[in-house]
Amino acid sequence: MKIKPLFDRVVIKQAKTESEKNIGGLVLPESSQERPLVAEVIEIGDGIETDGKKSEMVVKKGDKVLFSKYAGSTYKIDNEELIIIRQTDILAILK
Repeated sequence: MKIKPLFDRVVIKQAKTESEKNIGGLVLPESSQERPLVAEVIEIGDGIETDGKKSEMVVKKGDKVLFSKYAGSTYKIDNEELIIIRQTDILAILK
């Protein structure tokens, strides 16, 4: 299924976490770890028009971005976990 966000929204896919060992040698499963706030932009909207001026989208497909912890809504589409957020919730583009 193809997804196209509306207005200034962006579809992102969060980076995967891996199981890691702590100092005592215990393996911490992915579910108990805090997820990274880095994601890849999958799709972008067309922007939003305010007072007759259209705001351009700064991010583009394929960009790696840093986003706010509690931003957006998570959806499962075609067995993939995707997040839809506003462009203003993206804090930085990673280069």
